Amino acid sequence: MDKQVEEYIEKQGSPQEEIILKVRDIFLKTLLNCEEKKTWGVVVFGKDKFYIGAIKDRVHVGFAINGLNKEEIGLFEGSGKTMRHIKIHSLDDIDEKKLVKLIKLVDKKSICNPC
Repeated sequence: MDKQVEEYIEKQGSPQEEIILKVRDIFLKTLLNCEEKKTWGVVVFGKDKFYIGAIKDRVHVGFAINGLNKEEIGLFEGSGKTMRHIKIHSLDDIDEKKLVKLIKLVDKKSICNPC
């Protein structure tokens, strides 16, 4: 694990730290040769197509939306023009199957190069 990523995760409180570790594990299992780094103050994957960031009482998992159709963009929250997110408040909120599906969708369809 990148030292900056490790430091970012370690400084998070509970449950954000546990959520980030679980979501990070899902990303690393889903995108096998995907880079991971700390950028924008959060953990970023896949040539900046994905991020995991701790917020006061939750974790946001962000996805690049360029190249997705309107229906696919509707799967995410937020109003960003290039990135949208899903919110995770607890470990129980993590729907691994749904998260894997979203990761694969964005990796395949985003106008960025796939991992």
